[in-house]
Amino acid sequence: MPLIETGRVCIKRLGRDAGDKAVVTKVIDANFVSIVTSRRPKERKCNVKHLEFLSEMIDGASKDQIAKVLEIDASKLK
Repeated sequence: MPLIETGRVCIKRLGRDAGDKAVVTKVIDANFVSIVTSRRPKERKCNVKHLEFLSEMIDGASKDQIAKVLEIDASKLK
């Protein structure tokens, strides 16, 4: 079971979003992914060392599922 994959739910450990849930939207390479968090819903690059991956998986392309997991309004996602 690969941990770094699109749709994986995780917790941001470091940075201004520390402690927030995040969803991996794109895998860039072995060290970086694009994520969306509830505090900053714009997709951005993040080091995988700053993330704690959970066993929960969703469809990373579905804005409705991402919004449900992050407990935000789907219209805020960019």
